Amino acid sequence: MKFETKAIHEGQRPDPLTGSVIVPVYQTSTFKQETIGKHKGFEYSRTGNPTRQALETALASLEGGKHGLAFASGVAATTAVFNLLKSGDHVIAGNDIYGGTYRLLEKVFKRWGLKVSYADVTRPQSFRKAINSKTKLIWIESPTNPLLWTLDIKELAAISHKNNLLLAVDNTFATPYYQRPLELGADIVVHSTTKYLAGHSDIIGGAAITSNEKVFRALKFYQNSAGAVPGPWDTWLVLRGLKTLAVRMREHTANATFLAEYIKVHPKVAKIHYPGFGGMLSFELKGDLIAVNTFFSNLKLFMLAESLGGVESLVCYPPKMTHASLSKSERLKRGIKDNLIRLSVGIENKYDLKNDLAQALEHVKI
Repeated sequence: MKFETKAIHEGQRPDPLTGSVIVPVYQTSTFKQETIGKHKGFEYSRTGNPTRQALETALASLEGGKHGLAFASGVAATTAVFNLLKSGDHVIAGNDIYGGTYRLLEKVFKRWGLKVSYADVTRPQSFRKAINSKTKLIWIESPTNPLLWTLDIKELAAISHKNNLLLAVDNTFATPYYQRPLELGADIVVHSTTKYLAGHSDIIGGAAITSNEKVFRALKFYQNSAGAVPGPWDTWLVLRGLKTLAVRMREHTANATFLAEYIKVHPKVAKIHYPGFGGMLSFELKGDLIAVNTFFSNLKLFMLAESLGGVESLVCYPPKMTHASLSKSERLKRGIKDNLIRLSVGIENKYDLKNDLAQALEHVKI
């Protein structure tokens, strides 16, 4: 089946009891057993739930993987992956990653004894140079957050496997519509399903997908033991979002590409970051913090808010929002300047979005 068909049908068979064409919301904590140890595949909803199982099957199919696991948030899925490691192990992360992942590594896992290095995402060889005898995992995003660098996943997979390492890829920005890291050699794919997969800014969720049986068993054990699983209603909403993922991603890309062409030649913009696909772009505004605040305060359609990937357009200030957990020196070292603005371009009319940016930029004095 092609992608669009999988997104609507894979793991989402009509309900065998009623014939419902939509997977029901199994809003239950537990399941009746016939006798001790004999059940119909489900015992307790932390361990497994039919609605969640449908989502996990669908996600695995879209990513070209064998196993999908749903979590209560993207950070919960990320935490599950890092829990594959033990104290003393070493992980190499890209130096341009979501601030929450940086915070998790620096403020949580380092206290547990995990060793962390950051490699230059613009130079694949920097990952190779960072490998030592304790290295177990390479963690990347592609495109990265917030500078939208795209990485050569196939090359990094080759580096990882040559050194007996796992490669995990956060595929939230690209989505499986544009990129399937497992097919490029990655071992694990992670998503914040909150974003494009659900697509409507109304749930919090995460997922991890793999074809590695050993990794799957470890992640499944952690999922059940730690219990950071999504409820059936949130799970159902992600399933619903998947059905329109392909259509939405095409519209996000069309709008973002249109706006990128406008922004990159604007006299008040110093630099733009856009990978050429997807709905995320960032740019550096000429001027100081006053100029940035002036721009934000004059936007009408773009809403100043955390998150991304919904049908509505959002604007974010990474230094004080998504990447506030990094010190100013760390941000600047990574290229996150004080004049950086990130857009999550929605699927509104592209001319309305352009006009909103234009009138806000008109107010900026440089």
